[in-house]
Amino acid sequence: MARKPKALVLDSWAVLAYLEDEPAGENVADLIADAYEKGIALMMTLVNAGEVWYIIARAASEKEADSSIAELKQLGIEFISVDWKLARQAALFKSKHKMSFADCFAAALAKERGGEVLTGDYEFRQVEGEIKIHWLQRQ
Repeated sequence: MARKPKALVLDSWAVLAYLEDEPAGENVADLIADAYEKGIALMMTLVNAGEVWYIIARAASEKEADSSIAELKQLGIEFISVDWKLARQAALFKSKHKMSFADCFAAALAKERGGEVLTGDYEFRQVEGEIKIHWLQRQ
C-alpha cells in the first residue's frame, strides 16, 4: 500500500478468498496484517458478514459459518451496523449500477468512511470512479 487509507472495507469476495485459502487469500491475510501494524481500521457491514455466513452455511454448515464469523472478529474486523444513511447510499449505488445489493453496501461503507474496498469482484468496476478500490488478483 503506497498511501495509508483511512480504512479497509472487506467485501465478501475478499473474505471468502481468505477463509477458503484461495490464491488471493494470502494477499488478503498480508493486507490485514499490514493494516493491523499500521493502525488502519478493518471493517465490513453486517450485510456483507451475513452474505459470508449464508454462503458458508450453504456450502458446509451453520457451525462452520459461525466459526468463520468468529475468526473474522478475532482478526479485528469491525462489523458495521446499517443505518439509514448507509442504506440510502447503498440503494443509490444499486439504483445506478448493476451490482449485487450486498456489494453496494461495501461500496457505501467505503464512500462514507473514506476507505478502500478490498475485492477481486469485477462488479466494483462500476463504482471505481466514486470510491477507492484495492484490487486483488483473481487466479
